[in-house]
Amino acid sequence: MSEYKTTGTVERIDSALDSIIDPDAVAEIIAEGFKWSEGTLWIEKENMLLFSDVPNNIVYKWTEANGKEVYLTPSGYTDTVKRKGETGSNGLLLDANGNLVLCQHGNRQMARMDAPLNQPAAKFITLADKYQGKRLSSPNDAVYNKAGELFFTDPPYGLESQNDKDPKKEIPFNGVYKVKTNGEIILLVDSIPRPNGIAFLPGEKQIIIASSDWKNPNWLIYDVKGDTLTNGRLFYNNIAAAKGQPGSPDGLKVDSKGNVFATGPGGIWIFNKEGKVLGKLKLDQPTSNCALSPDEKTLYISNNMQVLRFKMRK
Repeated sequence: MSEYKTTGTVERIDSALDSIIDPDAVAEIIAEGFKWSEGTLWIEKENMLLFSDVPNNIVYKWTEANGKEVYLTPSGYTDTVKRKGETGSNGLLLDANGNLVLCQHGNRQMARMDAPLNQPAAKFITLADKYQGKRLSSPNDAVYNKAGELFFTDPPYGLESQNDKDPKKEIPFNGVYKVKTNGEIILLVDSIPRPNGIAFLPGEKQIIIASSDWKNPNWLIYDVKGDTLTNGRLFYNNIAAAKGQPGSPDGLKVDSKGNVFATGPGGIWIFNKEGKVLGKLKLDQPTSNCALSPDEKTLYISNNMQVLRFKMRK
């Protein structure tokens, strides 16, 4: 029996879910007491989970031995001028060299921590902070391809008013960008009202982007063609399912078989690579992001004021 409290229920919609989630799988509450948890990232080398508490400007770590501990603060805003809004880091990821990369809301940039993982420090190297001379709004989530190019989304949630009318918003749209290995920043998409979670399908020929726009919440998929994204279309239209359920399309991860684990209204949605819903982990609190363990048997979930461990398979 688990030493942690459990939460949620599994809804099985398609029999293909049986190969992904055991019948007796449960989600455990492994840490709680946060203002808004985000950006879950499992670090196998250190046997630890990292995640952001965005409003509190902190990255926490969790280990089985010690539970939750402050890992890095400040995490997303390093200026001394006080400001409102969600200032901390959001999405977290590793680059090809194992460095921690952060989507920094308050600093309005993609940044690399200039310190080893086992000796964290609030020293950051800017990877992207402007497009055509104008400041980004608040990078939210990101993913690297195998070539070392960084793809990221830039909605307005980290601005003080958290919307497009914020007086400090410099770019008139909410973009999806790519940072090439030479540092060049390329605009990929400017038509998604609220681009959020982002992940490649296996082979990196297609990329899924979550739109957390409350008027039109859905998941989109694009074909990757060099420095462009083409043939944008719905991966799954979530408008009807979103009514009355907590949360919206946000962070997502894809396993080696192309199964998609997407945070969305009512919990975690599990799709196959064709966009068919296989099932859901239904949760009462809004979910924001998730991370897979290397063996793809465990899913870590940022779930509002708490963080969950979902042991899907033994």
